[in-house]
Amino acid sequence: MFTETLKDLVAGKQLSEQEAAEMMDEIMEGKASSCQIAAYLSLLSMRGETVDELAGSVRSMRAHAKPLHYKHPLIDIVGTGGDGTATFNISTAAALVLSSLGICVAKHGNRSVSSTSGAADALEALGIDIRSTPEYASELLDQTHMCFLFAPLYHASMKYAIEPRKALGFRTIFNQLGPLTNPAGAERQLLGVYSVALAERYAQAIVKLGTEKTLVVTGEDGMDELTIAGRTDAFLIENGAIQTFSLTPEDVGLSVGNAADIQVKNPKESAELIETIFAGSRQNKTAADAVLLNAGAGLYVSGKTHSIAEGVHEAREAINSGAALNQLNLMRRQTVETAHV
Repeated sequence: MFTETLKDLVAGKQLSEQEAAEMMDEIMEGKASSCQIAAYLSLLSMRGETVDELAGSVRSMRAHAKPLHYKHPLIDIVGTGGDGTATFNISTAAALVLSSLGICVAKHGNRSVSSTSGAADALEALGIDIRSTPEYASELLDQTHMCFLFAPLYHASMKYAIEPRKALGFRTIFNQLGPLTNPAGAERQLLGVYSVALAERYAQAIVKLGTEKTLVVTGEDGMDELTIAGRTDAFLIENGAIQTFSLTPEDVGLSVGNAADIQVKNPKESAELIETIFAGSRQNKTAADAVLLNAGAGLYVSGKTHSIAEGVHEAREAINSGAALNQLNLMRRQTVETAHV
């Protein structure tokens, strides 16, 4: 089947959702060779992946993932990465703020591939152990309202695509799949992507896949977060419909900052900046506001607040009261203890 579909793609065919799922099944089950996988990824990338191809691929990856079943509603805050902006781990910091307010966050992520610091790298630099089984992750959610789902532990079938992806060296559909394949099946998500075109494709795919409430965002500067440096374009998916809007930091009571102020060179710098923000320092106001902006959006998506502006206010209270720093220290203690059970 794989070879025949490759021929169809060369001839210009677009795959149905089912056909894309079957192709991904072949990859996930080790039935396609490295050369075939590389050819498939290249053909999709050159032509541009369709909504059906994205949705079908997500369904397959979800089916092959090690699942985490949890009794309470979950939210994820995650970006595609690869935006080239070299910012500190804003979504990771925002996730910690949300969990400090009692919202259960199942954060899905990996090490850095193309950025200066992946979520896993930053969490480790903060002293948080990232490795857990689904059972331990559930315990952490009970104890701390947050767990980290380290992608290689939950998507073991991805191993067949590692070498072809490395050999190609450019973005493929796999760069788009991570945020949509949370092993815990989080029904509420704040997803950051690197372009408006991809954000729109994500929104349409999410309608097909189903969600309780998801907000897909992209900064006008290409940031895969709500950007503190200008306008953010957003797609809200709820009740099977898509609403679009844009916002600036001023719209939610914050100031526009300089993107250079939130750039870091490595995970250590990212971790230090996050800890400084949580300690209440306003030395880097732009970085602190970037966390408030994204945490505010996360609180809105979670349903804790009725607007992003209200969410920004709640996030500021979490940091000013010391709750966010306490949460960081709690995560350090609990994950290290869990890792040694």
